[in-house]
Amino acid sequence: MSGALAAAASTTSVGEALQFWVLGTVAVIGALCTILMRKAVHSALSLAGTMIVLAVFYLANGAYFLGVVQIVVYTGAIMMLFLFVVMLVGVTAADSLKETLKGQRWLAALCGLGFGILLCAGIGNASLKTFDGLAQANSGGNVEGLAALVFTKYVFAFEITGALLITAAVGAMVLTHRERTERARSQREQSEARVRTGKHVPPLPAPGVYARHNAVDIPGLLPDGTTSELSVNATLRGRGQVRDVSGEALAELAALEQRSERWLGRRKPEGAEAEGAEGAEGAEGASEDVEHRKGAAK
Repeated sequence: MSGALAAAASTTSVGEALQFWVLGTVAVIGALCTILMRKAVHSALSLAGTMIVLAVFYLANGAYFLGVVQIVVYTGAIMMLFLFVVMLVGVTAADSLKETLKGQRWLAALCGLGFGILLCAGIGNASLKTFDGLAQANSGGNVEGLAALVFTKYVFAFEITGALLITAAVGAMVLTHRERTERARSQREQSEARVRTGKHVPPLPAPGVYARHNAVDIPGLLPDGTTSELSVNATLRGRGQVRDVSGEALAELAALEQRSERWLGRRKPEGAEAEGAEGAEGAEGASEDVEHRKGAAK
């Protein structure tokens, strides 16, 4: 009986195999897109998709706690934070080509090779040993079993990982911190300095004013029909992602004015305009004749 249960536990069903190969392919493609995409936003989205697939793997293997934590903490909180920061800061592909530390590419390749060797060794070690099974691993509960492994067998690796995370957080704070050596200027001093430098003092115009629509990448139009550069964000201007619709907007405004004039009855007929012009010319001729006669009388 025990031999039959062990054989059933070691075999893989068709559904499990199909799930592994489909989701595994998606996870590998997402991991490759994370490092091969040109835009940082696309890389972050690919990494989020890979993390979701890993969460599905955890849930399929009975590690319900790890699956929920993977979705809520990593995918839902950390990766979305990375994505929002990248979208707000606007990291371009040109920034990633600047190598600030010499030899970091060779070091990254060496670390990747070492990680691959450790991964192959771990998979080989797991395949050579006998499996305990999910029932025995989760006999006291998934959370209890995970806590027992973390705080007993793998407690040293867990503490090292925590120390690395704390060191990384402190290092980020130290690198971004700047000691203030001068007195902070008041709001009045800042406004006076802004006026002296000749910057745009009133609020910036909104994008798309008098244009076709008020999208952030469409500049507003000034009364003379020219575009206002201040109405579009400087980041979009630097990327060249500004749409020029001034000509189309002016044509639409002119057509709208013509339709409104016709509807209100303000446009004069062409014959009336011609008669008005002839009357003006006749009046000018009559005034000249009167002036000529006055000079002759004198």
